[in-house]
Amino acid sequence: MEISGIISAIIIGIIIGVLGRLVVPGRQHVGVLLTIVVGIVAALLGAAIASGLGVADTKGIDWIEWLIQIGLAAVGIAALDRTRVRR
Repeated sequence: MEISGIISAIIIGIIIGVLGRLVVPGRQHVGVLLTIVVGIVAALLGAAIASGLGVADTKGIDWIEWLIQIGLAAVGIAALDRTRVRR
């Protein structure tokens, strides 16, 4: 992965983190920085999964890749929220 790919993953990760947070119902007890980190990780993992499935490079917008990334971010935010509530 090139540096431009990493920078774009960070920028997209911020967007993915926010979208993932919006998908999870209710109020989350996860801070903004953790949301961004979850989004970046979800963007990187989602891109790898989409590449493995062969749906990463399509003509136009990669909707399936975005859905995978947003789903992973939502799962990550929900998991972090559950660990925060128990403390």
